[in-house]
Amino acid sequence: MSRGNTLKQLSANRRKPVLLLVDDQRVNIFALNALFEDDYDVLMATDGEAAIKLVRDQMPDAVLLDINMPGMDGYEVCRILTSDKLTEDIPIIFVTGETDSDVEAHGFEIGASDFITKPFNPTIVRARVLTHVLLKLQRDVMKDMAMIDVLTGLSNRRKFDDALEINWKLCLREKRPLTLLMLDVDYFKKYNDHYGHIEGDKCLQLIGKALSNGLRRPADVCSRYGGEEFACLLPFTDETGASLVAESILKNIHDTNIPHVASDIATTVTASIGICTLIPQTSDHTEILLKADEALYLSKQRGRNRYSFPE
Repeated sequence: MSRGNTLKQLSANRRKPVLLLVDDQRVNIFALNALFEDDYDVLMATDGEAAIKLVRDQMPDAVLLDINMPGMDGYEVCRILTSDKLTEDIPIIFVTGETDSDVEAHGFEIGASDFITKPFNPTIVRARVLTHVLLKLQRDVMKDMAMIDVLTGLSNRRKFDDALEINWKLCLREKRPLTLLMLDVDYFKKYNDHYGHIEGDKCLQLIGKALSNGLRRPADVCSRYGGEEFACLLPFTDETGASLVAESILKNIHDTNIPHVASDIATTVTASIGICTLIPQTSDHTEILLKADEALYLSKQRGRNRYSFPE
C-alpha cells in the first residue's frame, strides 16, 4: 500500500489531516499551501500568538513553522507548544533559510520534529510532512485504543484523568467555566442481583449510549469512571448549560426504558447525577471532583433519579 493510500486509510473515519502553516510572509504560506491543499485541511497564521491560538483551538496534525518572525519567533512558539500537555504530541517542522547546524540542534533541543530548508524541494517537503503526519495518526489510533472502556466504548478512567487535567488547564488559562457531571446508576447492585451480570453489562452499555447521545459538542468527554459510575466533562459550560445536558441525559435514560423491577423508586432503570461548575483559580483540580461527588450524594439523598449542584 502506498503512503498516500495509508494516509487516506488512517483518516477515513475522521476529517482530513489538518496542517498549520506559520510564516510572517504570506507568499511563503501560499507556496506551501499549493503543495498541501489537495490532501490536507490547511490552516494559516502569520504570527506566533495567532499560531498558538489556532493550535489549541484546532489541534492540527502537524505544524510547519518559520523561525524568524517579528515578535514571538518560531523557537518560542515551539517551546510553548511542546511544554503544554494538550499540544506536546503535535509534530513541529521548522521551515527556515538557515543552514547552520547549530540552528537545527537548538530546534531539536526544544522539541522540533524536523527541519525543512528554504528553498525547498516540493517532493521532499511533501514526503517529510507525510511521514510525520502518518506517525502522529498511528500514535493517535494506538492512544485511542488504550483509552477506551471495552464494555461501553466510552473513554476509560485513564482518558478521563488526562482530559480533566487538560481541560482544567485550558479553562484556567482562558478564565472560563468547566463542568463535571458524575452519574451513578440507581440501585445497580439490585439490578445485577435480579437480572444477572450479563444483563448488567448490557444495561451499562445502554446507559453509555444514553450519556453520549446527551452530549452536544466534540469537545465534551464522556467516560466510564468505574463500575456503574460515569463522568462527563463539559469545557466552557456554565450551570445553565450543565442543567440542559443533565436533563437530556436523564430523559435519554428514561426513554431507553430498561426494566428494573428491583428498583426502590421506579420500574425502569434511573440514574442520579451530581454537577459541579467551576472557573479554575489554581492548578489543583481536586475541588471539582469533591464537589461533583458531594452533589451526587445530594441527588441520592433527595430521592435519586435527578441532578443536583453542591450546596
